[in-house]
Amino acid sequence: MQNLKKLFYSALTFTFLLNFYIPVNSTEKEVRVYSGRHYNTDRQVYKKFSEETGIKVRLIEAAGISLLERLKREGKNSQADLILLVDAARITNAAKAGLLQSLDSKSLESDVPIGLKDKNKEWYALTRRVRVIVANPKVVDVSKISDYTDLADLSLKGKVCLRNRKSPYNQSLVANQIVNKGESKTKAWLNGMISNVSQPFFPGDISIIRAVSKKKCGVGIVNHYYVARMLAGVNGRRDSLYAKRTLVITPNPAHVNISAGGVAKFATNKNEAIKLIEYLASPKGSKGLAAPTFEHPLKEVNQNPIVKNFGEFIPDQVTIEDLGRNNSLAIKLMKDAGWD
Repeated sequence: MQNLKKLFYSALTFTFLLNFYIPVNSTEKEVRVYSGRHYNTDRQVYKKFSEETGIKVRLIEAAGISLLERLKREGKNSQADLILLVDAARITNAAKAGLLQSLDSKSLESDVPIGLKDKNKEWYALTRRVRVIVANPKVVDVSKISDYTDLADLSLKGKVCLRNRKSPYNQSLVANQIVNKGESKTKAWLNGMISNVSQPFFPGDISIIRAVSKKKCGVGIVNHYYVARMLAGVNGRRDSLYAKRTLVITPNPAHVNISAGGVAKFATNKNEAIKLIEYLASPKGSKGLAAPTFEHPLKEVNQNPIVKNFGEFIPDQVTIEDLGRNNSLAIKLMKDAGWD
């Protein structure tokens, strides 16, 4: 009886794989997406793309690191056509690992701003994220905080909350400071800021916002859209109330990160993958991805009132390639400063 059950479940699994990877109609066009973005609203954008082009989107979602490792394991046997990742380091690491291929697309070159695309045309940004400071006015003097470097001030001793060193967002922030301020000044900033940390490092941005709200610390660094999602009630009423107790401070100029995409090195459906990334990077596609997630599209500010209330932001001149190139050094400096 047990053997029969095993055979039955094995057959079900095999059928699922067949249905997932092989179209019922052999002439049906499709594109297989490996995505490190985890938003149900992205599916609506894929649906519109399919309706407009007749190309079916098949989606696999996983953490960015897991996707990269999977692609390396699969090699030439990979099912991936298009790869979507969040953070500068992850997309540039994918290119360095030979997981992407160069594209020749006039629309991508036109739709994606300079600094947000690969010089070798292997990846292109799709949305933008701003690394902001979140503070509790009842714990810290917000008038004295306007830049990331201010978190190293002695007055904030025991009042700083930070996400752990493994966070690619923080790695890119440090890489950004290396480019803007130089290695020596970045070291000094890191040493000062880490000495101000109030407790063990946090696993995520949302937990930092909660801690700042609860006065467990007074200030932290997070991606802007996490605060926006909480204020909008996406995570529930309690988190909305927590976020309302905090103030978002946007440095000027601000460090901007991205989500981005590239066509897989061994894409079976290359033409379809190019059409999809062109669609996602277009004004309509980028806005479709960014608007419901509170991110910023490539060429405009998210018009949601919550995000607009965070104030204007001016991106600094650091390119995504700069961030990727300095990622290893950033991790070393973080480790040396005691950022766990």
